[in-house]
Amino acid sequence: MIPLSSPITGQVYTYNDVESELKELGFKLSDNWDYEHGYFDYKIDDHVGYQFIRLPFVVTSGSLDAPGDYAMIEMKEPFLLSHKYNPGLDDNVKEGNFRAIFDQFQEPVDKDATFPEEHINKGRELLAQVEQVLLSKG
Repeated sequence: MIPLSSPITGQVYTYNDVESELKELGFKLSDNWDYEHGYFDYKIDDHVGYQFIRLPFVVTSGSLDAPGDYAMIEMKEPFLLSHKYNPGLDDNVKEGNFRAIFDQFQEPVDKDATFPEEHINKGRELLAQVEQVLLSKG
């Protein structure tokens, strides 16, 4: 993980505004969000594992799952993240056949793998685009 210093850290926005603006840049809400926090992710590469720029946030008021509710979010420090996976199916699934339907791929070999140097500049460029869009809203 490589933390990225940014002026968006600590800024508060409506979730709907941020989600709309970041979607246009190619970001998506990460699947591991909950009612109190989440991440906007942009997949930079997936050649050997997955490399992302991740924009974390916490919900300061409202709720992410309530339609029409204008949740307010506070942006946290962005970072670059790399997950390295073994290719293929997981031969050691112990959950039974039903669970294997949904969880057939191997666990990450390294959830915080070294981030490839050649993608660091791409991550910084993406962050600069995010900053330009979000800071113009503030």
